Amino acid sequence: MKVRNLFFAAAMGMFACVPASVLAQTVGQDVKNAGHDTADASKKVANKTATGTKTAVKDTGHGTKVAADKTAAGTKTVAHDTAHGTSVAAHKTEQGTKTVAHDTAHGTEVAAHKTGDAGKTVGRDTVHGTKKAVHTIDGKPESDTNPPR
Repeated sequence: MKVRNLFFAAAMGMFACVPASVLAQTVGQDVKNAGHDTADASKKVANKTATGTKTAVKDTGHGTKVAADKTAAGTKTVAHDTAHGTSVAAHKTEQGTKTVAHDTAHGTEVAAHKTGDAGKTVGRDTVHGTKKAVHTIDGKPESDTNPPR
């Protein structure tokens, strides 16, 4: 342990022998160098910030233009598709209207024909019923040899 203390004392003695003016000059130079290093670092950061800002502005402008172009193209596509869909819907509506009109006319014609047939059937059945009633009233029952009139 004594040897260790001896080396420590010798090392401390060396610093004690250094003149104070030399130490002051070294500290002042270190502070001056630190100031220059700080200034250089600040310039580098400012330059990199300016370059990054210019790049960001350029990229933002380009991205905005691309977005605007794609929005315009999408709008045109939507307008075209909407116009086409409207045209198709109008055409199909027209075709549907024609089909409904045709089917309605045909249904009306069939109904009128069936109504006429029903009237004839009612008339025949009425005549037959009347004859049957007359035969029953006259006392002549209907048979194969005595058909209704």
